[in-house]
Amino acid sequence: MLHIFHFPPCLSVSSCWSPVIHYCVSLLLRWLTMPSLKYQAGDKVMGRWPGSSLYYEVKVLSYDAKSRNYTVIYKDGTELELKEQDIMNVTSFQQRSRSRSNSRSPGRRRSRSRSPARTTRRSSSRTAAAAAAAAAGDGTPSSRGDKKLKQAAEIKISPIQQQEKEPAENNSNNKHEKKEENNMASKVNEKLSEAAKLTVILSGFPQADAKALLYTLPVGKLSEGVLLRSGRRLTYRTNGFFAFVVSAAVVAAAVYQGADLTYIHSHFLQLTSASFLVSMLLSVYLYVRSRSAGPDERALGGNSGETHHKSAMLRLRALCCLLISTAPAAICFDSPGKVIYDFFKGRELNPRIKEFDLKFFCEMRPGLIGWCLINVAMALAEMKQQKLDAPSCSMILVNVFQLVYVVDGLWNEEAILTTMDLMHDGFGYMLAFGDLVWVPFTYTLQANYLVSHPNPLSLPVLTAIIVLKLVGFYIFRKSNSEKNAFRRNPSDPRLSHLKTIPTATGKSLLVSGWWGVVRHPNYLGDLIMALAWSLPCGFSHLLPWFYIIYFFILLVHRVSRDMIACRRKYGSAWDEYCRTVRYRIIPGVY
Repeated sequence: MLHIFHFPPCLSVSSCWSPVIHYCVSLLLRWLTMPSLKYQAGDKVMGRWPGSSLYYEVKVLSYDAKSRNYTVIYKDGTELELKEQDIMNVTSFQQRSRSRSNSRSPGRRRSRSRSPARTTRRSSSRTAAAAAAAAAGDGTPSSRGDKKLKQAAEIKISPIQQQEKEPAENNSNNKHEKKEENNMASKVNEKLSEAAKLTVILSGFPQADAKALLYTLPVGKLSEGVLLRSGRRLTYRTNGFFAFVVSAAVVAAAVYQGADLTYIHSHFLQLTSASFLVSMLLSVYLYVRSRSAGPDERALGGNSGETHHKSAMLRLRALCCLLISTAPAAICFDSPGKVIYDFFKGRELNPRIKEFDLKFFCEMRPGLIGWCLINVAMALAEMKQQKLDAPSCSMILVNVFQLVYVVDGLWNEEAILTTMDLMHDGFGYMLAFGDLVWVPFTYTLQANYLVSHPNPLSLPVLTAIIVLKLVGFYIFRKSNSEKNAFRRNPSDPRLSHLKTIPTATGKSLLVSGWWGVVRHPNYLGDLIMALAWSLPCGFSHLLPWFYIIYFFILLVHRVSRDMIACRRKYGSAWDEYCRTVRYRIIPGVY
């Protein structure tokens, strides 16, 4: 189904290879996550006092990349967190002050800068002096005026003592209030930041409208599909690699601007549920529109009215009934077994909205690009949770191996046009769920597991895993390339050395080269690579081994489907082929 990218021929594994890769990835991730700092620790700048328009000289102490706030200290020792827009260079502030000096009254500036405590102390000192002069007299008041003066002195002196204590208390209260204001602002910023993160993250998942836009752009090759029963060929815009590069650039820019991709790890189940809902809605739409599709537009596998597929419908009815709770009641208006089977398998072969092919788009773009995005998020989550400067070697291997798989699949996107999914299967719940939910959220289980369970690798084990991956890749790529070239042009002179068996349909079956060793050498390479993905996780838990177990069952089931279809199509020629090529996937075993 998918394809793999070549490692360069000059690649060799040495004792220094792992540290070099580890160091390069560390530098790359530091560059991606490093915020752009305008002010450095120790800089003297002008900071705006929160809640006012007044600026004071402050010293920068530190910068918090998470909240994106600067911690500064004022001359009186007060420490506050300020945003970048509340800080100005001293030079810029002086220029701004000079430009506004003509419109501001000096008297107003002096009155604003005068503190209330200063005014109180001046008036209180005059009152105290008057009281002292009265006390220098007879010692007792001699008149009503003196008595009033004494009362005034008694009233005015006591606030002096209270106000001497109040500045410290007020300063403490102000600090507490400012701290609460900053905490509240920080919470609001976090909520806004979470919304921004979710928007960026969802742009890399199956719900991405951006990828659909990239698919429609006149960029990339226009490729022709296989000949349909109607006698025509559909054209496809094969620009998956271009979509991947653009998506990667957008994600890198978002991370550079402060987007936290670890949100994907902490909200993994929520995102899985959202993707499942999208796949269900898409499946309902596909089933409803397939009711009006013509006979030539329907897939044989999903059209339960075809007599030779009724037995398959009965065999899958039990499995499909398990999904009846998830199937909307609106589609259950026909025979339950027939409706569920058609909904599950898909009735229409190539559903299109004008030139936009829904099955071709979903088959490669959203799931594969989302898969890589989740893997990168898991690597960052491992660094954060395990307090690492760079991902572990195990995490790097899993990310690189699976990234290579995805990049090669998108680079060779044209090859998918000759696969069973595109040629024979209808587009229904099975493919929609697989493309939008199963691929991105189960194929990332190895990386998800390593976030909380790091597994150190020795150099010999690391080397063995890499060699295993290269062997699997070589078998997978060479066999797929040979098959694709033969299907497109059997008379190609470069394939003249291959032996074939002619069939009654006019086509020939390969019985030499990679396809003379086993009937499905590409599946063998796929399984070897799947083993290389799971080995970095160790053997302490079954979860990272789920993929290879599931994949082996899937391939065995697909081989059995292929056997039935080919025996019906090629008749005795297929029996001769099976006698010539005895093993299905693993030479000498199966």
